Amino acid sequence: MAQEITARMDATGARFAIVVSRFNDLITDRLLQGALQTITRHGGDADQATVVRVPGSFEIPLAAAQLADSGKFDAVVCLGAVIQGATTHHEYINSQVAAGIMSVSRSSGIPVTFGVITCESMEQAIDRAGGKVGNKGQEATAAAIEMIALQKQIAAL
Repeated sequence: MAQEITARMDATGARFAIVVSRFNDLITDRLLQGALQTITRHGGDADQATVVRVPGSFEIPLAAAQLADSGKFDAVVCLGAVIQGATTHHEYINSQVAAGIMSVSRSSGIPVTFGVITCESMEQAIDRAGGKVGNKGQEATAAAIEMIALQKQIAAL
């Protein structure tokens, strides 16, 4: 029978950095609260998380890279909100932020999770920041917690 590795959702002792965009702070503050609640819900200490506020979503990957490369954190959670406007500007921001966050995760070797919501309207953003669709800050933090545990188990093979 094949060996299967599954992670326990346990944030006890885990060190988190959370990079959050100030732009669209009505939304990103809700994402941040969801992230901090998730750390606590899974046994971690949200008061020990390091929160770094950056101007906008485009700046998230740079701050995430510095935090990930510092060796002080087990995971970096990235939170932002890009809401479509009258131009295609959002398309360029979304793709570059996603690629940047993935690049940081690969190069650092620690979980760097994507909690940047990309929506057509403020209503959709609210729905994804604690409304009808859940909270993407919670989801990104839960993914970080799971990946921390998985990395430990994979390293122990």
